Amino acid sequence: MAVEKKNSYEAVLVYSTTLGEDGIAEIEGKFKALIEEHAESVETDEWGKRRLAYPINDENEGFYVLYRFVCSPDFPAELDRVCKITEGVLRSLIVRIDD
Repeated sequence: MAVEKKNSYEAVLVYSTTLGEDGIAEIEGKFKALIEEHAESVETDEWGKRRLAYPINDENEGFYVLYRFVCSPDFPAELDRVCKITEGVLRSLIVRIDD
């Protein structure tokens, strides 16, 4: 039986501030649950509301959240797909961390 290799990843998601505090908490909870379902050693770091370098969808501010996790190499593509189709996510970046 082959042992599946797992990698460390960091994902930064920028949520729309138009969702309000409750909306941001809800969408953040959904993404954390999705990551915990497919990954292990999940850490969340809220960076909070920050000014964007340039307007995205006519918005000048975003709510930044950093997720660190360990998972199989196929999950980041699925996470990126979900980020792209989820209303309220302005931007996302997922990178592998060298161990």
